[in-house]
Amino acid sequence: MNGAEVLDVGRDAIEVLLRISGPLVLVALVTGVVVALFQAITQIQEMTLTFVPKILALFASLLIFLPFMSLTLLAFMERIADHIATIP
Repeated sequence: MNGAEVLDVGRDAIEVLLRISGPLVLVALVTGVVVALFQAITQIQEMTLTFVPKILALFASLLIFLPFMSLTLLAFMERIADHIATIP
């Protein structure tokens, strides 16, 4: 493998990482903003109020996005395995 191929694999890995983590990060961000807005409006400063909705939202979104995430990882692994198989 030369340097260009290594950079291609690294770039592809970072792209897969962003595709997989992106939806979960967005769900956590939106949930955090909604909870913070709710806390600012009602002036309730309970610490568990910030964590419980985020955890529940992340578990729900993980169940929803799990097929997409697994297919993305499977395609990436197949590309890596094909690349390894073609190395002389």
